[in-house]
Amino acid sequence: MFACRLPWWRSSVTCKSWQSGHFVPWGSCQMLTVKGVNTTVGQEQQAGMKEKQMLEDSEMHLARRDAEALFQEQPKTGNQYLEDTLLQSYLKTHLPLKVLEEVHQKLERFGKRLLNEIQPLGWECELNPPVFRQFDAWGRRVDHIHTCLAWRRMKEISAEEGLIAEAYEKRYSHWSRLYQAVKLYLFSSSSGGFSCPLAMTDGAAKVIESLGIPAPLKNAFDRLTSRDPEEFWTSGQWMTERRGGSDVANGTETVARKQPDGTYRLYGFKWFTSAADSDMALTLARIADAEGQCTQGSRGLSLFFLRVRDEQGKLNNIQVQRLKDKLGTRQMATAELWLQGARAELISAEGRGVAAISNMLNITRIHNVIGAVAAMRRMISLSRDYACKRVAFGKLLKNHPLHVQTMARMEVQVRGAFLLLMDIVRLLGLAETSLASEQEQLLLRLLIPVAKLYTGKQASAVAVEAMESFGGQGYMEDTGLPVILRDALVLSIWEGTTNILSLDVLRSLAKSQGQVMAVFLSAVKKKLELASGIKELSPATQRAQEAIGSLQQFMTTMGIGRALSMELAARDFSYSLARIYTGRATQEPQSHGMGWGRHSPALSPCRWCHQELCPVAAESARGSYGDKAVLQDSALVFGSSRL
Repeated sequence: MFACRLPWWRSSVTCKSWQSGHFVPWGSCQMLTVKGVNTTVGQEQQAGMKEKQMLEDSEMHLARRDAEALFQEQPKTGNQYLEDTLLQSYLKTHLPLKVLEEVHQKLERFGKRLLNEIQPLGWECELNPPVFRQFDAWGRRVDHIHTCLAWRRMKEISAEEGLIAEAYEKRYSHWSRLYQAVKLYLFSSSSGGFSCPLAMTDGAAKVIESLGIPAPLKNAFDRLTSRDPEEFWTSGQWMTERRGGSDVANGTETVARKQPDGTYRLYGFKWFTSAADSDMALTLARIADAEGQCTQGSRGLSLFFLRVRDEQGKLNNIQVQRLKDKLGTRQMATAELWLQGARAELISAEGRGVAAISNMLNITRIHNVIGAVAAMRRMISLSRDYACKRVAFGKLLKNHPLHVQTMARMEVQVRGAFLLLMDIVRLLGLAETSLASEQEQLLLRLLIPVAKLYTGKQASAVAVEAMESFGGQGYMEDTGLPVILRDALVLSIWEGTTNILSLDVLRSLAKSQGQVMAVFLSAVKKKLELASGIKELSPATQRAQEAIGSLQQFMTTMGIGRALSMELAARDFSYSLARIYTGRATQEPQSHGMGWGRHSPALSPCRWCHQELCPVAAESARGSYGDKAVLQDSALVFGSSRL
């Protein structure tokens, strides 16, 4: 069905072997240079018969092996669910037994499907990005976006697996959202970019559900949450216009004109529309009055639903200007669109568009966290397997202490991010089934932007570090590793950059008049109290408690009315919240998981809490948030003060 070219090493680069004076494959030359290193008998035995054979083969003359490929073994992963001990440990700790038994079987089956079917399709999506054809052979404008067969199959699989439906069927009550998140976490790094349209589809379904699923939107909701591939729809969210993305209040120029039948016609230019091949979209626009005037600012924005094409497949008075040439997520069609009278339906109260999309933003930001954690886990899983196969300087990489230390630091980052994600989707599940307390809802409101901004940064850093663990092979396109890095880089940009979300965190504090911060501190302290009786955790617990004290002291010192100082501190403040809360999460039993060998269950929390947990307090002590700091920063960047 597909001409699948799985990524990995297919080159036959050569270099000169100084020992023999002959040219040999690059990987073999690496093996040969091991002879120049003083190794003990024990080390040579440890290398094993396979490694000895590789060393002997490397001395063969090129004439006998001129067609041989690079001598390195491809890192592989098996069933992602069965290999993820932390995930399994978390589910066993939290899920009711009956639910656990059922989802365990389903996830094991899903893991097999990922390995045997979905991963090859994902690579096909990367090899065959969408193509835009603006005109047909006879000069007629068609604006056709062609996607590959593998991409279309991903849509079918998403429906079959209920990757959206799971959250809305609620067959497992408040655990349904967590189960959906787990499936998306396993799916993400193999999805060939299809996790992005799923994020927007989930967000659109959430908006419609929050509106009470009005009759005109019932068909759309049923299709967005369908398990039938023939019925399933994906949705776009068209918010970004020429003036930018996050500042929708001032950047939205699209105008909506009411028609006699009660529908609207939209006129405007959408600068960045992801998943442009979707079936429908939600978008913001300003309703024009009888004189053609529009209310400016956020009060003038309303939310609209539109079909991208009619039943015959013709675009809904939409012209595609071009596809975006992106650094990553190339598998997905992202376009610039002209709306030239696109037929749409008003679905929010007039002027309440920004409020209506808040549910969508929460969902898509959680999907962003899922993608970040999944990308990190994928890179580390491959790196770990490679360390068990790759020989350098006479022994496997896993037997080099410095290499293992580097991997352990990455592993702790992934574990912390995973536990933060699980806590958020658990709280979301409670909120969606009306089981969340007021305190839990406040905590959820705070944690979503905190987790999104922090894991987005983590994903890029871990992906770069993990790529380095493969040496030069990590830089090779056909290994598939650069794809993971490129796709991870968007995670700190899409759905709000780090600075935008940091300011959002401050808004959540101000809007709740300090309640959300009190809830945050209470939640962290309660967990630390439970861990305080465990001797092995005492160093981590102590550091976390000290960080809480520093955070409280910072907030007291900052006080009220120092808006500029708080804005300067917003990023470090958000990082502090993320690290402290995650430090608390790592001290729970399910966070310990399994390592490569014998180890203390306190390793993860102690490693996590060894970093600076409260950077905002440290930077405040250095005077980073005052008026003087603003002038110094401006002079440093621009050569003189611009403020």
